[in-house]
Amino acid sequence: MDNEMKQNISQEAEEVQTPTPAAKAKKRLSTHQIILIVLAVTVLACVIAVVYRFKNWGQFIGQDEIFQDGLGEYSDTFDMMLPLIDAEGNIVTPKKGETLNILLFGNAPFADDRDSSDGLANMIAQMTGANVINCSISGSYMASVEPWYNGNEPMDAFIPYWLVQRGIYHDNPYNDHYYEDAKAQMGDAYPPEADAIVDYLASTDLSQIDVFVFCYDGSDYLMGHPMYSDDRDNDIQQFTGCLEASIEELQWNCPNSRIIVLSPPYAFAAEKDENGEYLSSDIKTYGWDVLSTYVIKEYGSCASRQVTFVDNLYGTITQDNAKDYLIDNLHLNVAGRKKIAQRFVYALNYYDN
Repeated sequence: MDNEMKQNISQEAEEVQTPTPAAKAKKRLSTHQIILIVLAVTVLACVIAVVYRFKNWGQFIGQDEIFQDGLGEYSDTFDMMLPLIDAEGNIVTPKKGETLNILLFGNAPFADDRDSSDGLANMIAQMTGANVINCSISGSYMASVEPWYNGNEPMDAFIPYWLVQRGIYHDNPYNDHYYEDAKAQMGDAYPPEADAIVDYLASTDLSQIDVFVFCYDGSDYLMGHPMYSDDRDNDIQQFTGCLEASIEELQWNCPNSRIIVLSPPYAFAAEKDENGEYLSSDIKTYGWDVLSTYVIKEYGSCASRQVTFVDNLYGTITQDNAKDYLIDNLHLNVAGRKKIAQRFVYALNYYDN
């Protein structure tokens, strides 16, 4: 092969093996292209991750499955378990082997079926073995309509404050006048148990009572009675004021007695909706406020007076289970009374150990 031919072959090989500048430019990616590719890969990865997490995050569960075992129980309540404290600051518990004397003030929860074993007072007696004195008055309420008893509202004679006064101040001649006047005015509407209770309170030393219990239902809410006064915490025309005035008298005159307040259990409003269902007491008001606010304010009064408070509205008979324990919008059935009795016994024995 001559020299000229060798030189041509060498040049052709060099042209094949060594890319030209134009070829190099075609093969190299620009910075802009690299950025676009990175962004595309990143977006694709995010989409894949979202789809994966969505499909594997969990299963959708409907309300029917959530509540298949019922609505459950409230765990947060306004319960306040406070013991009786002596002058040295020691907790006073009942002496073992002695029969407790428990006196009840209230309305329907204690007054309904009072002579039956299904009555709430008798359930408490059976559960505790205590001597239970039922001083509840059917049809009564907590807050007085009048600032003092003047005969305009004869049922005012049976608010807890005047009953406590009857039990403490036996020599007060006005005590007899209240009930004589109420009986004359009310006729057949006079509570049938009233005379026996008034006579008992007039002849009993209340300092011998171990435990006083108050339990008034939602009647004051349904009647639109005022709830509380910022100016006077023992105003008997207020739901909480009458309670505090009664507690104040008992704490002053019966310092060795424990006081337990049972809040109203849940009650519906008196009106029904288009489906025939009672309206919620958290919706309907009767001139003052909803029932739950009465209970919350009652809790505050018990806290200020340092007495035990059992929250039945959120801890016993609530809006969620009320239909199982009420015979109407207000009154307890037998199962409802049993739940109230059990909660009372829990509070009563809270400090026994």
